[in-house]
Amino acid sequence: MKVGFIGLGNAGGKLAGSLLRNGFDLTVIDLNDSLVNEFVSRGASTIGSPKEMAELCDIVITCLPSPQACSEVMESKNGIIAGLSHGKIWLEMSTTDEAEIRRIGLLVESAGALPVDCPVSGGCHRADTGNISIFAGCKREAFEKALPILKTMGRRVLHTGDLGTASTLKVMTNYLATVNLVSVSEALTTMKVLGMDMNVTYEAIKASSGNSFVHETESQVILNGSRDISFTMDLVSKDVGIFNDLAQRKGLNLEVAPMIVDIFKDGEKRYGSRELSPNIIKRLEERANVEVLGVGFPPEMVDDEPEEEGYEVIIQNRQDI
Repeated sequence: MKVGFIGLGNAGGKLAGSLLRNGFDLTVIDLNDSLVNEFVSRGASTIGSPKEMAELCDIVITCLPSPQACSEVMESKNGIIAGLSHGKIWLEMSTTDEAEIRRIGLLVESAGALPVDCPVSGGCHRADTGNISIFAGCKREAFEKALPILKTMGRRVLHTGDLGTASTLKVMTNYLATVNLVSVSEALTTMKVLGMDMNVTYEAIKASSGNSFVHETESQVILNGSRDISFTMDLVSKDVGIFNDLAQRKGLNLEVAPMIVDIFKDGEKRYGSRELSPNIIKRLEERANVEVLGVGFPPEMVDDEPEEEGYEVIIQNRQDI
């Protein structure tokens, strides 16, 4: 099976790395030539255009930073859709708008191919080891064809339903993680102002009902001072904005989501759109004139679980399919 991968950024490079590490015939494209060259040096191939990749490969994967970037790669004259044919599969692993994935999915189907939206969740450190979770929204036929690829890139693979459902659930999970990041930032800064030891504070949260995945990962890089979770403020703004828009389309005016959107837009204005997302805590540090730091925390997260073959998550009593 020939696999094409477009987008070798923070998440995409790690997902593509899992495919290469596990022996797949991999062809890659990225705007950054150094990233492409690094993959070629490890045994991957490259090719001139997305159209040529789609003609060559059985499955083409995109992992791009925005819906606009995906549209360009898919719909341009030399884009993926121009090279698709019957039976091929397009996997969209970006975090994007479900309406956009459905729109492009219709174009993919008109070429005889099968579209799948399959964003990931669990952090770039787990993408690096093939232990991340993957949502897949698509027809069951497409899911079963893509499952060997998905089980290589991720450990827990969830068929979420029709095309677009995976993207809907993904922006929900990113919204929840972002709310937790903001609340953790407030909690850590408040404890610092109150004179609490930051290492003790970290362990107290971890041992309590206030614990979470975000605390066990992002709090560590916050307390290290690196704030490096391989995710930036503009991406948070995009994801939370999409979530808020989804609710508004259904006439649901949320209360917390608009505040989170405003907080990260302010963070982008203060520190730049490409600032690391955990540095949203700087807004509070500056207000309180403190640095929220601990001792002995890692500069980045590393997945210490062994790589294991993935599996489909079976959902009991589901009513949607």
